[in-house]
Amino acid sequence: MNTRLKSPEIKFPAEYEAEVQSASSFMDRRRFMNYSGWVGILGSLAISLLGFLRFMFPRVLFEPASTFKAGKPSDYAVGTVDTRFALSHRVWIIREERGFYALSAICTHLGCTPKWFANEDKFKCSCHGSGFKRSGFNFEGPAPRALDRFKIVLGEDGEMVVDRGKDFRLERGEWTKPEAYLFI
Repeated sequence: MNTRLKSPEIKFPAEYEAEVQSASSFMDRRRFMNYSGWVGILGSLAISLLGFLRFMFPRVLFEPASTFKAGKPSDYAVGTVDTRFALSHRVWIIREERGFYALSAICTHLGCTPKWFANEDKFKCSCHGSGFKRSGFNFEGPAPRALDRFKIVLGEDGEMVVDRGKDFRLERGEWTKPEAYLFI
């Protein structure tokens, strides 16, 4: 015995019949799945094309110039360590009676920036305790070698030019090279 009730068919007035037919036939399940599949495929292709175009224009790291002007020699007092370039260029300019040298402000242990302690006449790395004399020679802590010196020359305009791209190391005997020290 079939006890199912039949749902009555709904009849629309004749003037609305065309609208009802077009609305019901616009989007059924089959068309929806078909369209969503094509949207997924085209979306994947578009993302792949954007990735390929991004690959064609690689990221370039624009680093600041390795040379900078450090001012005139008369701007520095004899026997001082100038720390004004320690944060911007990681370089200290040391003035002695005979001339100048540019010392790297990068610890040779792990790359921290040591601090200058004028009352103790030394550089001290706060990360791991490495100590360096005014000359850059390491005398305490875990630093394996002395600080590097950078090329320092007098420019045509009378200002000192420091080139961080050219370094001089003590263990190679390069501290005595002409560009490692600027004689005044």
